[in-house]
Amino acid sequence: MSSGLQGSLMVDVAGTWLTSEDRQFLRQPEVGGLIIFARNIESPRQVRELCASIRAIRPELLLAVDQEGGRVQRLRQGFVRLPPMRAIAGHPSAETLAEHCGWLMATEVLAVGLDLSFAPVLDLDYQRSAVVGTRSFEGDPERAAVLAGAFIRGMNAAGMAATGKHFPGHGWAEADSHVAIPNDERSLETIRANDLVPFQRLSKHLAAVMPAHVIYPRVDPQPAGFSRRWLQDILRGELGFEGVIFSDDLSMAGAHVVGDAASRIEAALTAGCDMGLVCNDRAAAELALSAAQRLKVSPPAARLHRMRGQGMASTEYRQHPRWLAALTALRAAQLIE
Repeated sequence: MSSGLQGSLMVDVAGTWLTSEDRQFLRQPEVGGLIIFARNIESPRQVRELCASIRAIRPELLLAVDQEGGRVQRLRQGFVRLPPMRAIAGHPSAETLAEHCGWLMATEVLAVGLDLSFAPVLDLDYQRSAVVGTRSFEGDPERAAVLAGAFIRGMNAAGMAATGKHFPGHGWAEADSHVAIPNDERSLETIRANDLVPFQRLSKHLAAVMPAHVIYPRVDPQPAGFSRRWLQDILRGELGFEGVIFSDDLSMAGAHVVGDAASRIEAALTAGCDMGLVCNDRAAAELALSAAQRLKVSPPAARLHRMRGQGMASTEYRQHPRWLAALTALRAAQLIE
């Protein structure tokens, strides 16, 4: 019997080219996307070839990367080394610089055949979370919303849809959800008055949101990415968000609270995620795929289609006047070499 669940999987591959096992895996209709990591990347040309080989199998797959700037930048050789977003905040022309960064990042990512980077980070910098840290634009919620909004304008101008993360805010919880299960003991009122502000201000400009693997025990006993209270009542209901909800990586320690990979994908999709990421663990991805098949999930195709890259996807972008203007401005601000 069908559960009527909508949703799909985003997976990864081990190397810089596809194996026959990868090809078979990507052919499964429950797989809706693929994310690449540093291990999949040698050069811009090789990434273009990898993307082309994936599209030859499934043209509609969403192809993603984490390319925020600073320390979270998978595409490095042959790409601009963008600054951490926190470095922008103190400049008098911070908004303009943030927009330049968004445009540069999106242009380079689209040019190698990828659809999106999971950016920007909307977490607030409370000087508590090492995993957020300089990835955050600001500690002040209104200022963070303004700078992230500028970054999104740049992304959108290049042809990339924006993903805000990590809803409702990972900045207060000190533990790293990659290796632990963080708790944020604050009340909903406190979170609403601070961390939710950037998500609320930008809800109509974000095409997607990624929830945090953080438990907010005064709101819900489950991590946000498995919580109908957070995803349905607050994100969809209160904030009126209508875009895609991507889970954070369900292989992270912060997701293990709900059980094995099959339990995690079911919990994420049942809570309201449109796409569950299962990365860096093919056995877990296969278990999640089996669960998705058993649940007879169907991808929310129209919603996911809006995440497809719309940019020039051209290797000639370095001749673009906006490219030269962005580089000049960021160099003048001493944010890039």
